[in-house]
Amino acid sequence: MSTETQNINVLEVRGLSKQYKKGVYASQGVTFNVRKGEIFALIGPNGAGKTTTIRMISTLLKATEGDAIVDGHSILTEPEKVRRAITYLPDEAGAYKTMTGKAYLEFMAGIYADNAQQVKEFVARGAEISELGERLKDKIGSYSRGMIRKLLLARAMMPKPALAILDEPTSGLDIINALEIRRMIKSLAEKGMSFLLSSHNMLEIEFVSDRVGIIAKGHLLEVGTPQELKEKYNTKNLEEVFEQVVMSK
Repeated sequence: MSTETQNINVLEVRGLSKQYKKGVYASQGVTFNVRKGEIFALIGPNGAGKTTTIRMISTLLKATEGDAIVDGHSILTEPEKVRRAITYLPDEAGAYKTMTGKAYLEFMAGIYADNAQQVKEFVARGAEISELGERLKDKIGSYSRGMIRKLLLARAMMPKPALAILDEPTSGLDIINALEIRRMIKSLAEKGMSFLLSSHNMLEIEFVSDRVGIIAKGHLLEVGTPQELKEKYNTKNLEEVFEQVVMSK
């Protein structure tokens, strides 16, 4: 990927805030960007404001202040266009267990696609991304947790969104399945897809992310590559960076 392409911002978050009552903010003045083909991780302790920020970017929550521009479209004034530019896979996402994997991909493709030909293209891409092969003919109820997560990620990736937002993409998975999903994400990013991730797994974040944003008590406190942050805080790993940043707030 060229440097020129990498410098294109797919997401620009500008002073994004969510106030639930006077003086009480879940997220306040959050500003960062995600470039084309970049994997950006937003991390923080429970209640830090990361989920609120992600939901505002996804247009599921309305921002109180600020804005976010997704693929050139404002979450405030063009939410429908933003929704067409993103996919959002929350941690608690599930699939219809009575459907086969292929039927599920076809059903979801029908929501994303504009026509029957595009449905076929999306399903073919989803089948390839999932790497489930013949198991796509089986009912989802017979799948392992890892297989279901692969299917859900394939569903999120198959429309080739400008920005894929993934909350805890490998939550609850064993080491092998988690590694496969991380490699899948890195491979798709190398092909130009952009990712906004949230995870409590610091080893995962350090392995998969190009840049990291650390949020605590509603404020974005640090942004940088894992290596830059480790050097700045003189630590051996991102967990120790996280501890220092969050505890200092």
